[in-house]
Amino acid sequence: MMESGGLKVQRRPPVRKRSLSSVHSLYTPVKKKPSGKEEMKITSESHNHADCPTEENGSDDDLFGEYDSFAEDPSLLAQMDYLEEKCKQEATNTALEHQFVTPTIPSISKHLAEDDFEDFPCSQLFYEEAKQDSGTATNHNRTNDLCNIEVGDVCTSMVSHKYPKDEKRKSLRDSLKYTLAGNAKAHTPQISRTMQIKETIIMEELDVAQKTVETSSEIDLGPFYGLPSKVADLIEQYKGIKNLYDWQHTCLTLESLRQRKNLIYSLPTSGGKTLVAEIVILQELLCRKRDVLMILPYVAIVQEKVRGLSAFGVELEFLIEEYAGSKGRFPPIKRRTKKSLYIATIEKGHSLVNSLIETERISDLGLVVVDELHMLSEGSRGAVLEMALSKVLYTSETTQIIGMSATLNNVNELQQFLKADYYTDNFRPVELKEYVKLRDSIYEVDNKEENNFTLSRVLNYKYSSNMLRMDPDHIIALVTEVIPNHSCLVFCPTKKNCENVAEMICKYLNKAYLGHREAEKKQLIEDLRNTGNGTICSVLKRTVPFGIAYHHSGLTSDERKLVEEAYSSGVLCLLTCTSTLAAGVNLPARRSVNWSVNHQRTVTAI
Repeated sequence: MMESGGLKVQRRPPVRKRSLSSVHSLYTPVKKKPSGKEEMKITSESHNHADCPTEENGSDDDLFGEYDSFAEDPSLLAQMDYLEEKCKQEATNTALEHQFVTPTIPSISKHLAEDDFEDFPCSQLFYEEAKQDSGTATNHNRTNDLCNIEVGDVCTSMVSHKYPKDEKRKSLRDSLKYTLAGNAKAHTPQISRTMQIKETIIMEELDVAQKTVETSSEIDLGPFYGLPSKVADLIEQYKGIKNLYDWQHTCLTLESLRQRKNLIYSLPTSGGKTLVAEIVILQELLCRKRDVLMILPYVAIVQEKVRGLSAFGVELEFLIEEYAGSKGRFPPIKRRTKKSLYIATIEKGHSLVNSLIETERISDLGLVVVDELHMLSEGSRGAVLEMALSKVLYTSETTQIIGMSATLNNVNELQQFLKADYYTDNFRPVELKEYVKLRDSIYEVDNKEENNFTLSRVLNYKYSSNMLRMDPDHIIALVTEVIPNHSCLVFCPTKKNCENVAEMICKYLNKAYLGHREAEKKQLIEDLRNTGNGTICSVLKRTVPFGIAYHHSGLTSDERKLVEEAYSSGVLCLLTCTSTLAAGVNLPARRSVNWSVNHQRTVTAI
């Protein structure tokens, strides 16, 4: 024991030098330890840093890092005094406003046994002994406020911790850890029970509102049947339709659609059934943000519908996915933002429904539209369609089904099966007249007459003997009454008949037909040649210059597209086709001729 400057200093075992890489604690002072052999003065000038021997090897169990003492910087105590006054002033102001008092921590050294001083650095040990000997309140408060100093000159309020009487006194490190844990708990925000109840009520109301929006069909995005006015502009731009028919308006405003009930509607051909379905599809995609499945009977119709709606998908930001032939992905990719319109054949539609059920995504399907619903009664394909609809009915209560057809005989059974409402109308935009040709006489179909036929006229077309032998049904006479200024369709029983009839008509046509839109016909032949890698069908090469072509499943998809576009634009005025085209491909025709196999009768519709 030695005396220096009136203070007692007790020799302690050498302390270990702290590693520079030690992690700094909350109590690390701002000013770092000087480098080199520069000496640091503490509060007592008689204490020399050389009196505290050190070891070369650092220790990882050091709480204070590279600093010898909280008091080794003379400016630190003054800074502590300033922060002490500042904290007291802030605590007073806070207590007046919020009735909250910031407690302090008792002196750490009060809970330390004498053996615990072994862990102190020499400078800190000297400071603790001096504080105990002096017994001044200033040093006592200064030690308490050490726990309120934070890096960056920020003072945080801390709570006091009372140690149990029978608890064994802890080391300095354990005490600090215990105190910090108490402070963390004290700063945990407390939420009142009333606030929790209010938040719960608000969340329940939001959930109810969200479910109401999802199930409601009255989501209005614009003036066009709940859709933006942009939809009406696109229909006018791409379809040439400015105003809807009265029956279309009535159907779109049915209570069945408002309440999202299943619906079956039936109207004659060319009445505008498809447009109603497309508007309902857009409502589901844009307003309710759910996927849609549209089932069509044939691959050609699927491809035609994909082409017709692709522009709407780009403009209105939804996806169109084709499920026909070799195209289609099972299960479909799940989109997070854009919704999808699946256009599929009957078989592909059934597979798509199966994949959605297996992946538990059938509820993502908001609407199923079935064109040519009467195919439910047609053999194996009808059974596949029935299975697909049955699975949708019994696996998803939120999926709406809409079916349409021009010819429905068992409406009551279909209503019971689909649990659907029914709407029908006899509207036709263009009057349809039916005729039957026997030899060179044409009879009009009239249900009011006793024999259902009325003689209309006799064909006035000069046939040579050779020409009559080649065309006993007077097909050439029937088609030349409308072409080339108007369009005509001749339906044949087989693909071979289509090609033969096209060549036969061209063989006996006047050469003047070659000059009608000649440049566009040449361009069409060139496009067909490019599509076929430099080759073109010999039949098309001979018939296209006359404005005639055939249309059946033997054409590739690219060739079929070119032929359909040329016919729609008027470059081609006559198509010889199979019944595939009649199943739903929308092509205009002033006259349609149905040529029977037995060559006994030709039915002409005008």
